Amino acid sequence: MAALIDIVEITKDYGRFRALDCVSLKVESGITGLLGPNGAGKTTLIKVLLGLVKTTSGRGRLLNFELGSQYREIRANVGYMPEDDCFLHGMTGIECVQFVAQLSRIPAIEALRRSHEILDFCGLAQERYRTVETYSTGMRQKLRFAQAIVHDPPVLILDEPTSGLDPEERVIMLNRIRVLARDHGKAVLICTHILPDVQTISDSVVILARGQVQVAERMSELSRPTEPSLEVRLLGSPERFIDVIRGSGVPIESRSDGVLVLRGVPQELAAQAWRVAEQCGVGVRSLTPSRNSLEEIFLQAVREGAKS
Repeated sequence: MAALIDIVEITKDYGRFRALDCVSLKVESGITGLLGPNGAGKTTLIKVLLGLVKTTSGRGRLLNFELGSQYREIRANVGYMPEDDCFLHGMTGIECVQFVAQLSRIPAIEALRRSHEILDFCGLAQERYRTVETYSTGMRQKLRFAQAIVHDPPVLILDEPTSGLDPEERVIMLNRIRVLARDHGKAVLICTHILPDVQTISDSVVILARGQVQVAERMSELSRPTEPSLEVRLLGSPERFIDVIRGSGVPIESRSDGVLVLRGVPQELAAQAWRVAEQCGVGVRSLTPSRNSLEEIFLQAVREGAKS
């Protein structure tokens, strides 16, 4: 897959404070989650990619455009969704999206047509004719997303795209992002504090801490546990189930959240778990191959960053 970002030893200093410290990174196409605690350098990295700040040292490319020198070309090919509001008060939602489309040199009539199409995709119906200052937080979030994609850029940089959304709308937003990446070939960089969102849809993960890259890996590799196992959730008392499984020679442990972890090949253990559950008269809520927790990976990366 083509590299979305290819940067080499990027450093950015603000006076005596070093926001980015010799960051070298390659990010491929697909959906990449950009994670890190507050002050880790995520926002500075995004600004560097967009050409909004100059680096102290280092070099890089985005979509084969040079960072720092070809910023106009980069911005023309990137859809950026900021975390904060960026609207002109007094304008309606449809006018805001059309305005952004025209800034990308799309003719007014085509910009209006495309804006209606994009707002349909983003779930803003008649609200598009209201002024933006009357919008709820969730509606503004959808509008920012529409502004980021209206000019059909090949690359999207989304800063906290699900912030302020209720659980149902959050799932819908993630599905929209997945559709853009999977069906329309967009390369997406998501900067967020919501780890389950990243684990749900990301192909790759980058974790920054103290301005340094601590983790840059495919999600499939990060999620794979060192020892294969199966997570079982039961309906009913698990004591007899545990005794029977343990008596068959399969290592099993009970976690504090009620999940039973069976050590071994998940495909082989699943059939045995169903048989034992029927024998013990308990229901099976779910059988899931174990995955490493992104939260634990994140915390470990932050701790490693604090030591460096």
